[in-house]
Amino acid sequence: MSDKQLTIAVIGAGGKMGMRVSNNLQRSSHTVFYVENGEAGKARTLEAGRELSEAADAVKNADVVILSVPDIALGPVSAEIVPQVNPGTVVLTLDPAAAYANLLFRRDDIEYVVAHPCHPSVFLQRKTQAELDDTFGGIAAAQDVVAAIESGDAEKQAIAEEVIKLMYAPVLDVHWVTVKQLAYLEPTLVEVVACMIGDLLNEALLETVNKVGVPEPAARAMLMGHVQVALANGLRGDNPFSDACLIAMDYGREKLIKDDWKSIFDDTELDNVLKQMLHLDHIHR
Repeated sequence: MSDKQLTIAVIGAGGKMGMRVSNNLQRSSHTVFYVENGEAGKARTLEAGRELSEAADAVKNADVVILSVPDIALGPVSAEIVPQVNPGTVVLTLDPAAAYANLLFRRDDIEYVVAHPCHPSVFLQRKTQAELDDTFGGIAAAQDVVAAIESGDAEKQAIAEEVIKLMYAPVLDVHWVTVKQLAYLEPTLVEVVACMIGDLLNEALLETVNKVGVPEPAARAMLMGHVQVALANGLRGDNPFSDACLIAMDYGREKLIKDDWKSIFDDTELDNVLKQMLHLDHIHR
């Protein structure tokens, strides 16, 4: 990390991610301003022992401005905030959807960065109860972060990476990709696929309990253990699946998966899911 003292403004400091980000930044040596418009968010910020600032005061000398607001609000929020920042300011958003859809207010003299946490890996070696309890990340369990900077400016990237490692701490590594690549990671890879499968697993668990009548502790124990085996074997190749299991897996694919499922990695499908997520009629690029 550099020795430079940074000034950081968190917009939306009292929201879900705003509180997580602010909790970590509050422990840093940098100067941090917290901005929140909602009454509930203001109360949460004050209860956490942080002072609230007006947006104009917070951003006027900020090196980094973090827009910690929902994707659907980034357009109007950036239109309010970005015109007030100084040239060269790093404007950091937490999700790639709005950046990829070109919803952010544009200025050629500032740096746009997106940084999204990976959350602690299911394979992370955890040594304390706090690490075990931190499944989301940003508290005790280490996680990676994937980020994108539009200009490629090395100096601004270094500043952004320092702030990213602080706000998502503890961080193992920051992986730099393009905005489009980050959009394919989130939502396509992790929400369209992984989160959907996680929810599907819960539906299958409930069906096993409610329809088949298997006692829930037995069904849950069998599923939780086999989820780990499935991930370890499927993603890391720790052990080969048995011949009988491979047959069952093929049966499951035939029953559950559409033949054209990989079309979700086409640009048109990425646009379609982002339009739905952001409540848009079309994507501007």
